[in-house]
Amino acid sequence: MARIPPGNRADYRAFQTIPTRWKDNDQYGHMNNAEYLSLFDTAVSLWQLAQGIALTGPEAHRFLVVESGTRYHAQAGFPDLIHVGLRVGHLGTSSLRFEIGLFRNDEDYACAEGFFAQVLTGPDGRPTAMPDQLRHRFAALLVNPEAIGPVA
Repeated sequence: MARIPPGNRADYRAFQTIPTRWKDNDQYGHMNNAEYLSLFDTAVSLWQLAQGIALTGPEAHRFLVVESGTRYHAQAGFPDLIHVGLRVGHLGTSSLRFEIGLFRNDEDYACAEGFFAQVLTGPDGRPTAMPDQLRHRFAALLVNPEAIGPVA
């Protein structure tokens, strides 16, 4: 099976910059695998906050991660500065797929890429349709506008 090459910065629509920490490294001197997912989650949350999307409190929208994955291309670790690229690969009625690229320092190609598939849930914990103003914010990150479609 042919390996998918790493994406470049131009493939992503928005960026968050997050420094690595000494504690992120494992005994082999590179970033622990769990830290990649933490960077994904932090970058998505920071972008949402910057868009005025409440994460806590009575106005918060409850998005649950229902699937995630990571593909590693090169090592990262302390003291790298990570530029986290974000895009939306699919936007459904109640769900979306954030696609995320991690870029070390000034490198143009991702050292890791991954995704979070999320579903908006109501107070009963069941999927619910996204309000239009929320969908509009996510649509700004769409890679392909034809990727909008109904997904539960």
